[in-house]
Amino acid sequence: MIEVDRLTKRYGTIRAVAGVTFSVGKGEVVGLLGPNGAGKTTTMRMLTTYLAPTSGRATVAGRDVLDEPLEVRRKVGYLPENVPLYPEMRVREYLRHRAVLKDVPRSRRRQATASVVSRCRLGDVENRIIGQLSRGYRQRVGLAEALLHDPEVLILDEPTSGLDPLQIREVRDLIVELGEERVILLSTHILSEVEAVCGRVVVIASGRIVLDESLEEMHGKPTIMVEARGPADAIRGALETMPEIEQVTRLERDGEYALAELAPLGDADAREAVGLRLSSRGFPIRRLDQRRSSLEERFTEVVTRDALSSARREGH
Repeated sequence: MIEVDRLTKRYGTIRAVAGVTFSVGKGEVVGLLGPNGAGKTTTMRMLTTYLAPTSGRATVAGRDVLDEPLEVRRKVGYLPENVPLYPEMRVREYLRHRAVLKDVPRSRRRQATASVVSRCRLGDVENRIIGQLSRGYRQRVGLAEALLHDPEVLILDEPTSGLDPLQIREVRDLIVELGEERVILLSTHILSEVEAVCGRVVVIASGRIVLDESLEEMHGKPTIMVEARGPADAIRGALETMPEIEQVTRLERDGEYALAELAPLGDADAREAVGLRLSSRGFPIRRLDQRRSSLEERFTEVVTRDALSSARREGH
């Protein structure tokens, strides 16, 4: 549904997006992550035809962003980070006006407006002037506008910006619901939001893709953390000889306790076997749990690595 091939955007000598390539298929909700200035918003603006790429190609729902921009706009619902609204209009009036501009058939405009008002929880403010609404309600009006023409693809830039915790949960639930029938590409700085709604993550840094993985891949293989009382060497020996353990990756002393991090062999949960082994050897256990790398850890790792690589290139 979204195909991006070596997409590049330059502003003079500055390369904001540098040959980005990725794709999004039907039924996917993909998070586009990156530090400030990485090129996320520029990429989204090119996909929605608000910016023309300097080079490369992109198609949305089979339509080329350069050759068929109007067709792309008919297929895409776009929520920019700073929602452009008419502050002097009332909510329902504005949505009806936008329905006309989006070529929603006259026979469907009233129904389309009522549907997005209901979906985006705007019933209490539909007759109020937009300029008098809170930031959170204005954000929801922008999301309603993006949904008016029933697009196949949704591109959302910071969709929960300015919302209170309850509104954030409502919008997340709505994104999950919409993701069952549409393709969604969203950008956000809230990593917990990505984990709540996305199945895959694309990380962009310095205008380049530095990671494209499913959330499951990002979290990586689980490791076991065990803390037991006894000599560190004896505890290491007991763990290293277990057939369920591939490697003891870390071992630290904490007073009379030893903290070990273990890489299990295969995908089986080896915690019970670890507990039985240490107990049978007379090492009392204070902690035994399983953990995966967090999205924050993985994000920080790839962005930091890219920053170091960029610094080395500039040094040369």
